[in-house]
Amino acid sequence: MIVSLLVAMDERNGIGLRGGLPWHLSADLKRFKAITMGHHLLMGRVTWDSIGGVLPGRTMIVITRNPDYHPEGCLVTHSLEEALALVKSRGETEAFVIGGGQIFALALPLADRIYLTHVRAEVEVDVYFPAFDLREWRVVEQVSQEPDEKNQYPFTYYRLHRVTTGIKPGAES
Repeated sequence: MIVSLLVAMDERNGIGLRGGLPWHLSADLKRFKAITMGHHLLMGRVTWDSIGGVLPGRTMIVITRNPDYHPEGCLVTHSLEEALALVKSRGETEAFVIGGGQIFALALPLADRIYLTHVRAEVEVDVYFPAFDLREWRVVEQVSQEPDEKNQYPFTYYRLHRVTTGIKPGAES
């Protein structure tokens, strides 16, 4: 199973503000939907709360330390390892970790891919993506978007594959 991180970050690796996204990028949201449709999404409780409910066509797994937390419409696990084991047992081919900062920090060493939206701006944030070494990754796709009435900031979308990932030939798409 491929473990992928899906994240949008600003120039300083900022990813969130007060439990939500610090920008509105319609094109990025459409890409998020297209990439994740039919897959499992793994997230922390704050990310779950910010989404506000189940996203159609996806299985949502909340990772929380709280044994009494049971939001409706999703699966709950108590560690990233438990979530990944559950997803693998369900026959998933690619699991998507979608936040927040603590979950990304745990998942980064395990990730095979990063679907990265680099917002070309510095905005107010209070949550950051962990530092990572770009030399461990290669760009396999890159698309830029300029701001318009539906996209607040310019951004570049990158699909990165870990150089040492072990993804088999043919799994590059």
